[in-house]
Amino acid sequence: MNNESFGNRESRIENRAPRTKNKPSDLYLCSMRIIFISILASFLALQAVAQPTRKDVLRGGERHERSCFDVTYYNLHVNVEIGEQSISGRNEVSFTVVDTTSKIQLDLFENMIIDHISKEDAMLNFKRDFDAIFIDLDRVYLPGEKLAIEIAYHGKPRIAKMPPWDGGFTWTKDDNGMDWVGVSCQGIGASLWWPSKEVYSDEPNGMEIHCTVPSHLYAVCNGQEELETVNEDGTTTYNWKVTYPINNYNVTLNIANYTHFNDTYTALDGEVLSLDYYVLPYNLDKAKKQFEQVKPMLKCYEQFLGKYPFWNDGYALVETPYLGMEHQGAIAYGNKFKRGYMGMDRSGQELDFDYIIIHETGHEWWGNSVSCQDLADMWIHESFCTYSEAIYVECLWDYPTAMKYVNAMKTTVANTSPIIGVYGLNKEGHSDMYVKGMLFLNTLRHIINDDAKWWAMIKNMSDKEFKIRTTNYDEVVAYFSRESGMDLSKVFDQYVRHKQIPILEVKTKRKGKNYTQYSCKWKTDVKDFSMPVAINLNGQITYYKCNSKKAITITLPNHATNVFDQDVMYYEIMFY
Repeated sequence: MNNESFGNRESRIENRAPRTKNKPSDLYLCSMRIIFISILASFLALQAVAQPTRKDVLRGGERHERSCFDVTYYNLHVNVEIGEQSISGRNEVSFTVVDTTSKIQLDLFENMIIDHISKEDAMLNFKRDFDAIFIDLDRVYLPGEKLAIEIAYHGKPRIAKMPPWDGGFTWTKDDNGMDWVGVSCQGIGASLWWPSKEVYSDEPNGMEIHCTVPSHLYAVCNGQEELETVNEDGTTTYNWKVTYPINNYNVTLNIANYTHFNDTYTALDGEVLSLDYYVLPYNLDKAKKQFEQVKPMLKCYEQFLGKYPFWNDGYALVETPYLGMEHQGAIAYGNKFKRGYMGMDRSGQELDFDYIIIHETGHEWWGNSVSCQDLADMWIHESFCTYSEAIYVECLWDYPTAMKYVNAMKTTVANTSPIIGVYGLNKEGHSDMYVKGMLFLNTLRHIINDDAKWWAMIKNMSDKEFKIRTTNYDEVVAYFSRESGMDLSKVFDQYVRHKQIPILEVKTKRKGKNYTQYSCKWKTDVKDFSMPVAINLNGQITYYKCNSKKAITITLPNHATNVFDQDVMYYEIMFY
């Protein structure tokens, strides 16, 4: 530290990591994966902004052929030809017209072949434009009219190269040589394997999934199984029903030689939730032990987030050949029955819990219930869900452990691109939305500095205000500002819409023999930015109002060190 004025000398930047005894060997693989994904996300984001294509606009845009109708129900039939790695089927799309139209747009990847599109057995004309399908209806329809059309199709769906990060089908074998099939398509879109309206803001009220597979295998989909039909050709059709709205990318099928076991969870009001687990037979004993974590987790989430939102459809974990995915009511689990992230505790605290169970279940509230209207706002799903991990840690352990957990991965945040994406182009923001998003929400908690209010806001958001509906950036910002009684719009703007976090510029000056004077102000992209500074003296935190216009002065004893608490708030600091 020195007494030079702002900007006169090279500054020292601190973005202090948590003071924990991390084991680099435990965190290395996880950190490298996150860094790699961050670099890739930065590159893709730059490409998306610089070079939007017609295909991007068709996939992400909200034109009249999409906005003129509201999907109410899907009835999806899929036959899976495992040997050919192909599928065939049909989807009946029921919808209500909301604006006069004679044409609508649905979506299906152009490598998949459309056999026909019909309405009540009458063929409809259609035209393909990349992955978009423009369908001519049989006449002009007026607002309020209801109809259904059927799309029959077949083909070899995209194979995922690195699931679940790279979307598509996974065709593999289990340890006994039995076929094992899964699908994951977040981001890339459900239309890589079934025809639908690929718009985040329009979720069906429910759907049916009928999956036909060889009879020696079992197919697990979303919702509750209603019927099994044994066919004469050596196949079985498994019929599943979803009774809640569902994101398209959450629709799934899992095919394997599954064994099933069941448990129940009793809510605080006495209502009983069905817990269903589908695992490979040789992992049954491991699963029974590992999945004991589910009930205490659901109790924590119920306390802080409200009851499990898809109660009538039940809760399920399904063993998959890839790490995991938040498929609604049929969560993909591939953590190999290990603690942490494939055996690694990302916080370095040796916490004994299964990351995939905790994180992917958190998505039942954040992403599946509270859902974004455009892929650009995927940060709402991932930031709040990652923060739910910290909620779980604080619930089962304590506040100090949760703060260490929140800050443990701070050094993996790239801050090279905003965590919000590009609207209308099917482009999400940077993968910083996970860890940076959690750090941002922890910062908001301490800006508000009233835990009773904070936890009430979080629970009301997930259990009432945005429960089982879609939302967006503006609505979320307005909600937090209204409920906190504080204008938080500029704080959201800086952390979400800009790549750089706030920088606290600090000039120091000796004040007599025993004190040091700290002159502090924020440096931000957002004009007239204001956020408190947390000063920690011997465990006692005091908050000082600070802004980007004029420096404030804080006088502290000389013996005080590391007083700027960057564990409760996420920012950089520059000493001059």
